[in-house]
Amino acid sequence: MPRDGYRHSHSAGSEHRPKILFICGSLNQTTQMHQIAAALPECDAYFTPYYADGFIEGLRKRGMAEFTILGGKHFARTVEYLRDQQFDIDYRGERFEYDLVVRCADLVVPRNTRGTRSILVQEGMTDPRNLRFYLIKYFGLLPRWAASTATFGLSDEYDRFCVASDGYREHFIENGILAEKLTVTGIPNFDNCARFLRNGFPHRGYVLVCTSDMRETLRYENRPKFIQKCVEIAAGRQLIFKLHPNENVARATTEINTFAPGALVYATGKAEEMVANCEVLVTRYSTVIFYAAALGKEIHCDLDNAEIKALTPVQNGRAALNIADVCRDVLSEDTNTLPRGNAKILRKHARKNDIRQLLGSDKRRSFRYGI
Repeated sequence: MPRDGYRHSHSAGSEHRPKILFICGSLNQTTQMHQIAAALPECDAYFTPYYADGFIEGLRKRGMAEFTILGGKHFARTVEYLRDQQFDIDYRGERFEYDLVVRCADLVVPRNTRGTRSILVQEGMTDPRNLRFYLIKYFGLLPRWAASTATFGLSDEYDRFCVASDGYREHFIENGILAEKLTVTGIPNFDNCARFLRNGFPHRGYVLVCTSDMRETLRYENRPKFIQKCVEIAAGRQLIFKLHPNENVARATTEINTFAPGALVYATGKAEEMVANCEVLVTRYSTVIFYAAALGKEIHCDLDNAEIKALTPVQNGRAALNIADVCRDVLSEDTNTLPRGNAKILRKHARKNDIRQLLGSDKRRSFRYGI
């Protein structure tokens, strides 16, 4: 391995087109990777659905990861999209030794990417801190994926971390991530929400409810009580439910028909367009909050208004271009100037008030609806 600690796919001084592996996931993450790749025309881009090794790969093969971006549903959608776009697919990144890896998640970091320069891109809203987050952060007692996206970034397996906003930069620093690795770029798909106002969704002026996959990811939710709260907020207005992609559609639809008769239910569709046409958004803790906040909608969720304002992605219309510039910077660096891949280092950056946060504001927000 070269002195800088990275693998290279070319000899020093040779003219070449850098090869970049874009690791996709959900359709949202895949389209983000597409936009970043399009902003790097001087590079050769290759794409792969999200993948894992070892124990996690064994779970995937047994169909036990269907509620994650490793699941077959996300895999199929990603492959279909990549083929429709006629992109080069290198499943599991096995064809080349890449100059750079751009990833949209780090809860699982494949072994064959750990020696390669890497960019982590925030893909949406992260889950609130919970007990599992602190057990992972302080003691490493659980794998990162056990706390879902609350532990986003804690792998430290990247050279730069591109984030949505100044508020999120502060959030990740509080989580223990090295400040010098964080760059506020905005994030593709959320950097120009006004464009969603022009759409073909047929309804207008309704109360939109975007559900969560809390139950599918082994967290507690009293869904009947949540639906009843949504009916109260609607106060006679049309209710439209957009189901989370990971949800059990049959179960969720039955519950909605029982507790909110007359409501419309969409298992698929463009959530951003539904948000653009609604009067009110009701959700728990979802990335769709960003669309609603940027468009000035009335929002009912587990976050307070000040935090929503701070976390909402910057509306610069150039997030992919900004991230591409970060990729160029990392590709041009001669040495590995920042530590990587040491979660213990991040635990040393833990703040003493974290436990107070767990017992205080974070916990209270999660129970705004008493569910």
